[in-house]
Formats: sequence, structure tokens, C-alpha cells
Amino acid sequence: MKRSQKRFVGIDPSTKTGIVVLSEQGEVIESKEITTTEKEDPKRMMDIAKKVINNLWFYDVICIEGFSYGSRGAGVSTQYGIGWLIRAELIRNGYTYYEVAPSAVKKFATGKGNTKKDEMVLPIYKKWGFEHSSDNVRDAYVLAQIAKAIHNQEGLKAYQMDVMKKVIA
Repeated sequence: MKRSQKRFVGIDPSTKTGIVVLSEQGEVIESKEITTTEKEDPKRMMDIAKKVINNLWFYDVICIEGFSYGSRGAGVSTQYGIGWLIRAELIRNGYTYYEVAPSAVKKFATGKGNTKKDEMVLPIYKKWGFEHSSDNVRDAYVLAQIAKAIHNQEGLKAYQMDVMKKVIA
């Protein structure tokens, strides 16, 4: 594959950041969790952000999952830190990206924006034939499908078109 070809990338920022890269034809090129051996923040966050950037090409169409503003707990500040560092690195390296709300990711895959993570497994498999043990990678896959739909909305369901209107607004 040439670096000038369009690819569609989904990123689900977390301590185990999901990333999926689809070809122009929608074939999975890469699907993995990005982790780090760094133990201390902010080095841990910086390493994850760097590894995300190392997986990208200039012509990629990128969708990143937005922040879950209703979340609570000790891990929320870490999630925000990783999310912001990835976004800063995207911008610093000349990438543009589309922000997709967590509820929009769920709606695009299932038709409902309040679907639980474990209830997304079967709809993702039935719709696209994709399966992965990590919910971060599954979310990244849906985000990559949304990135693909930015350039080709043919065959989308009405609820997916609703999501696209918000993403490209």
C-alpha cells in the first residue's frame, strides 16, 4: 500500500488505546491496542500518544472518540490526559481529525446511543464481520467505519446518517 492512498483510522484513547486502520476498500490493515511500559505520568501518556502518531500516514482520515464527560472515578483524569495528548500530537504533526461522541459511536454500530459496551459485540460482528476481545479496539473499528463513511455514505442506515450529520457538521 502506498502512503499516498487514503486510509480510515479510528482511535479510542485510553491506557490501552484502541486503533484500527482500514484500507480504502474497508479491509482491516491494523487492529490493536497501544500500551506502554512507562509507569509514571506524564511519560506514560506521552508514550501512548507517540505510538499512536507512529501508526498514521499523512492522507489518513481520522476519527477519535470524544470524552465521556459523565464518567467518574480516579481514572478519569488519566483518560483526559491521554486524550488531550493524542489530540495535541495529531495537531502538532499536521493531522486533522473528527471528534465522535461515545454515544454516537454506539449509535452508529447499534442504532442506540446508550448501548452497553458488551452489547456492541454482536451488532459489530453482524454488520461488518469484525470481532476483537478488546472493547477499545471494537470502538476504534466503529470509529474507522465512521471515518470511511465521511467519504462514502452509500448504504448507510438512517440512524448512521444521523451520526454522520453531527460528525461532519
